[in-house]
Amino acid sequence: MSEALPGERIEDKSLGDLVALASSNISGLVRAEMELAKLEIKNDAKKAALGSVMFAVAGLIAGLIVILLSISLAYGLVALGIWHWAAFLIVAGLYLLLAAGLIAFGYLRIRKIDGARRTRRTLRDDLSMLRHRGEPDTPAPTE
Repeated sequence: MSEALPGERIEDKSLGDLVALASSNISGLVRAEMELAKLEIKNDAKKAALGSVMFAVAGLIAGLIVILLSISLAYGLVALGIWHWAAFLIVAGLYLLLAAGLIAFGYLRIRKIDGARRTRRTLRDDLSMLRHRGEPDTPAPTE
């Protein structure tokens, strides 16, 4: 019998029963914690999905706004006396310059990625220490 009944004294149980009771309680606790974690992750995933859908819709609306503002800018240039084709070409040229600047900025940021250099070094040191049973990696003296 590995569960404590109401009114039963723990002191009356054998060591084997107590170990079985503790093991049962621990495994029940672990199962309950895992179930709670699953429910929380599922809830968070739903919130993240809804949030990402809202960001996607906002991005689509922002794209439409940029298109409308671009057309407005082109027609504003037309109102200043620039030909239609030239006004739209100027707006396209502005976007080309913006895209080139963003590409250059992104390229410079990507070049700064060091590929987790410190993590690779510490992992290499840890593996070396494990191979040498905790002794630091020192070269053997040559005679």
